Amino acid sequence: MSKTVRVGIVGAGYVSAYHIRAVQSLEFATVVGIADLNLNQAREMAERFGIPNVYSSLAEMKAASPDVIHILTPPSSHRVLAIEALEMGCHVLVEKPMAEAAADCDAMIAKAQEKGLALSVNHSARFDPVILEALDRVKKGECGDILNVEFIRSSEYAPYGGGALPPPYRTGGYPFQDLGVHGLYLLEAFLGRLNTVNTRFYSTGTDMYLTFDEWRSTAEGDNGTGYMMLSWNNRPVQNEIVVHGTKGVLRAECFLQVCTVKKAFPGPKPGQWVLNGIFTSLRTIRLVLTNTLRFALGRLKPSPGIHQGVIEFHQALRQGLPLPVPPEEGRRMVAFMEEVSTAADREKDAIRAEQFQHLPAAKILVTGATGFLGSALLKELIASGDGPIRVLVRKPNAALAAAGVQVVSGDLGDAAIVDHAIRGTEIVYHVGAAMKGSAADFERGTVFGTQNIVESCLKHGVKKLVYVSSLSVMDHAGRDPNAKVTEVSAVEPRPEDRGAYTQTKLKAEKIVLEAIQKYNLPAVVLRPGQIFGPGAEGISPSGAVGIAGRWLIVGSGNRTLPLIYVDDVVEALLLAGKKVNLEGSVFQLVDPTPLTQREFVNCVKKSRPVKATYVPGWFMMLMATGVELLGKILKRGVPLTRYRVESIYPLEGFDLSAAESRLGWKPRVGTREGLKRTFPPKD
Repeated sequence: MSKTVRVGIVGAGYVSAYHIRAVQSLEFATVVGIADLNLNQAREMAERFGIPNVYSSLAEMKAASPDVIHILTPPSSHRVLAIEALEMGCHVLVEKPMAEAAADCDAMIAKAQEKGLALSVNHSARFDPVILEALDRVKKGECGDILNVEFIRSSEYAPYGGGALPPPYRTGGYPFQDLGVHGLYLLEAFLGRLNTVNTRFYSTGTDMYLTFDEWRSTAEGDNGTGYMMLSWNNRPVQNEIVVHGTKGVLRAECFLQVCTVKKAFPGPKPGQWVLNGIFTSLRTIRLVLTNTLRFALGRLKPSPGIHQGVIEFHQALRQGLPLPVPPEEGRRMVAFMEEVSTAADREKDAIRAEQFQHLPAAKILVTGATGFLGSALLKELIASGDGPIRVLVRKPNAALAAAGVQVVSGDLGDAAIVDHAIRGTEIVYHVGAAMKGSAADFERGTVFGTQNIVESCLKHGVKKLVYVSSLSVMDHAGRDPNAKVTEVSAVEPRPEDRGAYTQTKLKAEKIVLEAIQKYNLPAVVLRPGQIFGPGAEGISPSGAVGIAGRWLIVGSGNRTLPLIYVDDVVEALLLAGKKVNLEGSVFQLVDPTPLTQREFVNCVKKSRPVKATYVPGWFMMLMATGVELLGKILKRGVPLTRYRVESIYPLEGFDLSAAESRLGWKPRVGTREGLKRTFPPKD
C-alpha cells in the first residue's frame, strides 16, 4: 500500500482516542470518519480530533472509501462488523478480545482469507514499552530458564449510576473478557504457546453489579507455568508481570513503566538480598522520576501499548510484513476464555433468576429496611401485625426471612428488581436512599431509585406511597431568619453547590411531587429533621463538620437544632400510611422543643467522650475562600466553599401546624427523652 491509507473508526468509546492519536501520528495515514450508534458521542470525538465525517453505522461509512477499519465496539459486535468491513474490501484491526466465541473468530478468519485481506487483533499490552523491554531481557537470558510467570492485574470500573447497565455489569464473564485476555496473551508471550488454562472465579459481594470480582488462572505453556490474578478489590491497583527463572527474577510494573531484575550473585545469600535490594531500589527510583518527567512533558503517552500496537499493525500492513498479532493468536485467546466466560454468564443468570422468584401478595413494602430509620419502621410494622410485609434490601437477609418478612434483594437503581418488589403491594414506604459513596452511588440510589419506585407504583396501582425526603432540600443560605419555615418555603436554589446528598434528595423529591401533579400518584412526602436515636450515637449536630474524630461547629453553638427522635418519625410514617385524604401533602417533622448545638454536645459528653470545637463563621469563610481559590487554580471541585459555609447553619423557627392538624402528629417521645435514651449518662 503506497498511497495514503484511509482509516475508518467504528466505536467512539474512550479507547477510540488512543487509536485516533496513533493513526494521526503516521505520515501515511488519515482518519476519514468515525461511526457510532451514539451519534453525539461520535460527533464529540470527531470535533476533538478534526475528523471530517460522522456516521451512525459502518454501512454509512462506505461513502468515505476507507482502506482500513478499526473496530472498537463491544466484543459481541466484533464478528458482524469485521465481516461487514471485510466485505467492503477493508483491512481490519479489531480491539481485544477478537470476539466472544471461537466460532465467531473462525468466521472472521475465513472471510479475511476469502477476500485476501488483513485481519489482526490489538493485543495492546504486548506492545507496552516495559513489556517489550522485559521480553528482550528474558530473551537475552537475564533470568535463565523460565520456571513461572505471574500476571497480576487489579482494576476498578466506574460505579453504576443508574439507567441502562454499562458493559462491565451486564454479564458475568465481562471482567475476564476485558482483562483476562491481556493476561493470557502476555503469559503466552513469555511462556510460548499455551496448552492448557484453568480458571476459577468468585464474588466477594463488594459490588452487587460486578457479580464476579475475583478471577484466578493457572496455565501450562511450552516453556513453563503461568499464574494470573485479576482483582477488582486489590489496592493499590496493580498491573505487573513477574518472571521467575533459574538466574533471576524479573518484575515489570506497567503503570510505572519500570523493569527490574533481581539476579543471583556469587557469595552468601544475605549479601545477594542486600545487593539486589540496593540495585533494584536505585533503578526504580531513577526510572520513576524519569518517567514522571517524561509523562509531564508529553513524551510518555498514557496507555502506550495501544498506541504502539496500532503503529505496528499499520507499518506491517504497509511494508507487507507479517501482522504483529495474527488472527489465529486472537482466536486461541478467545477459545481459552470462552468456556469460563460462558460459565460465569450462566451463573450470573441463575443468581439473577433467584432474585425474581414468585412472591405472594403483600400489603406493605419497605425500602431501606436495614438502615437506621427503615429498620425502626420495620420493627414497628412487624409488631403491629399489619402484614404481610415485604422489604427491598441490597443483600439477602436470612434473619428477616425467618421473621416472616418477604425479602427481595437488589438495588434501588435496578428498575426490574424494583418493579418485582412493588408488584402485588398496597402501601410503599420509600425510606431507602444513598447516604454515602460516589456521585454515581447517590444518583443511582436516590434519584434513579425514586424514579423506579414512582414508575412502578403508578404501573401497579399502589394505593399509597409514603416518601421520606429531608429538610436538606430547603434553602438554608437564602432564607429569611425572621420567617417561619413551612412546607411551602423555598427549596435549595443551588443544590449543585451543596453536595451530592442535598442535590439528589431534591431531585428525588421533585420526581415524587411531579408524579403527584401529572399522574395523580397517591403519595405523601415527609421531610424529617435530623433523626437521632440508639444506633446513631455517632451523629454530629447540624452545623458541624466531623474531622479526625472532632466536631467543628461553625459559630458559637447557640443555634437551635432541628432534631427528631427516630420513634417519632416512625409514628409519622405509620400515620401517613394509614390516614386517608393526605395524598399530595408534604409534612415537615421537627421536635418543637428547642435544643442548641452546645446543649446537644453536653448531653453526648455525659455518655461518652466527644471533642467539639466552636469555630467562628468568619474563620470558616476565610478557609473556604482559600480552598475555592486553590480549586480554581487546579481546575477541580473542592469540598469546602463559601456557599457551603453559608448553608451549614441549621434551620430554625418551624411551623408544624400542618403535621399537627392534618397528619395528627406530635412527638410522643420528644427530644429530651430521646437524648436520655440515646446517650444515657454514665454511672
